[in-house]
Amino acid sequence: MSAPVLLPGATLGVMGGGQLGRMFVHAAQVLGYRTVVLEPDATSPAGLVAHQHVATGYTDAAGLAELASVCDAVTTEFENVPADSLRTLAERLPVAPAAAAVEICQDRAAEKRHFQRAGVPCAPFATIEAEADLAGAAGLLPGILKTARLGYDGKGQVSVSTPAELAAAWQRLGRAACVLEKRLPLALELSVIVARGRDGTIVSLPLQQNLHRDGILAVTQVPAPEVTPALAAEAVGCAGRLAASMDYVGVLCVEFFVLADGSLVANEMAPRPHNSGHYSLDACDVSQFELQLRTLAGLPLVAPRLHSAAVMLNLLGDLWFPGDATLPRTPDWGGVLALPGVALHLYGKTEARRGRKMGHLTVTAPDAASARTTALEVCRLLGLAAY
Repeated sequence: MSAPVLLPGATLGVMGGGQLGRMFVHAAQVLGYRTVVLEPDATSPAGLVAHQHVATGYTDAAGLAELASVCDAVTTEFENVPADSLRTLAERLPVAPAAAAVEICQDRAAEKRHFQRAGVPCAPFATIEAEADLAGAAGLLPGILKTARLGYDGKGQVSVSTPAELAAAWQRLGRAACVLEKRLPLALELSVIVARGRDGTIVSLPLQQNLHRDGILAVTQVPAPEVTPALAAEAVGCAGRLAASMDYVGVLCVEFFVLADGSLVANEMAPRPHNSGHYSLDACDVSQFELQLRTLAGLPLVAPRLHSAAVMLNLLGDLWFPGDATLPRTPDWGGVLALPGVALHLYGKTEARRGRKMGHLTVTAPDAASARTTALEVCRLLGLAAY
């Protein structure tokens, strides 16, 4: 549908109540928008800070009708919101990103095929939907077997080296539809976050270099210390091409691998702001969440400018349980906040659990070396692994 420009004072809705929704709500409120969150958890991080919380499931007809009745436009904060719910909402008001684009990102097989259609390189892969598919996929071994749907932060993934391991892993994953990706020699990981407006305008955040541990993002560095300008331009171009090929409106993150030979392959997309872009709240003049707001409201898009070098450290619930501790303790926030350029963001989650994303911490500095030095001191104080 044709969508009007929504100026401050309008009401913006978000499907999902996690930390990404919380940071979107904060960005919208800073600019004077009302906010509504649809999320079943009564104590969700986003629901607790929004003007209104519709506490229903994502497919609840009454909840969707209520959200549509009070909002001028709706976005989503995680990729597994049911696409049919987004379609239902889109019959009554603007929704960005659209259900069709979100649906592609919800299925790894569909996502890989879309990479191919858009001319963006990705790892060789095969889909496994039945036992008969296992033999044909064995030529890609050694590889990574991933569930086609609902995998994130390393979940739903198994490293396999032999046909027997492949068969056993598929059984262990419940014989669900899967994608087997050929294991490639990786040099580093990076991500690109682009925002695409209704008129096709595309802007991007500065490219991020990322370090994952156990499948979960641990460290993001900007500027990316090991990425050449040519490689950065290639990655940004690929991300923009993917957004345009889906007629995407919103913020899109594309994660890439840089191989040992220097070539670039796409790993996966997220139709939303991304953990690796959180540094933009403190190091850029326009954050990824303001970009999300601007694309949803139809406001002009401006290219974010990096005003400080930055290191972002993910804070998992493990910090509350040092060593073999069974009872949580508060990390040394006082110590880290005494350091220059440190910004702490906690997500308002009511319970710390190992592996749960509880917050992030950004270190900004005039140059990358100074940011790294302070970030390593933060790691020492909190007991995080150095990088």
